[in-house]
Amino acid sequence: MNLTDLRPAPGSVKRRKKIGRGPGSGHGKTSTRGHKGDKARGQSKVGFEGGQTPLHRRLPKQRGLGTGLTSRGFNNGRYKTHYHIVNVSDLEQFENGTEITAEFLLAHGVIKDTSLPVKILAGGELTKSLTVVAAKFSGAAEALIAEKGGTVQVTDTARTMTDVIAENRAANAAARAAN
Repeated sequence: MNLTDLRPAPGSVKRRKKIGRGPGSGHGKTSTRGHKGDKARGQSKVGFEGGQTPLHRRLPKQRGLGTGLTSRGFNNGRYKTHYHIVNVSDLEQFENGTEITAEFLLAHGVIKDTSLPVKILAGGELTKSLTVVAAKFSGAAEALIAEKGGTVQVTDTARTMTDVIAENRAANAAARAAN
């Protein structure tokens, strides 16, 4: 058997229908579309749903900075501060009296990087006395750490996106001035 002997199964491959090539082809003149009428002519408009009110008219008008079909009005998500979320149950693995910082959490694989500030939440149990340094704490987490004899230190590293944008603008202006 050679590669030249290989053929598709009979009937599995149909020839392409060539239309508009004269009367001898059987698909000439009206090109299988019949006579006149909308179906013999071009396509309907994009979004046309056969007379039913189309989707783009059924939905309310969208204004502002909302994203997607469901959000309406102003959306401040662009300037929201994002955090690495760490539950107190994640801190349970460390020894009593340990000082826990973002760098410490990074070294122990609790967070992936230090690009975002850390926020401590009260998920899970805590039985150890720890010194926790983070940008933000939930009220319940703060109370839980204090209840176990630990201390809470709030850092000022909770930069908002507005701060980041301002810093970038200042850096860009300095770079332009240097050129």
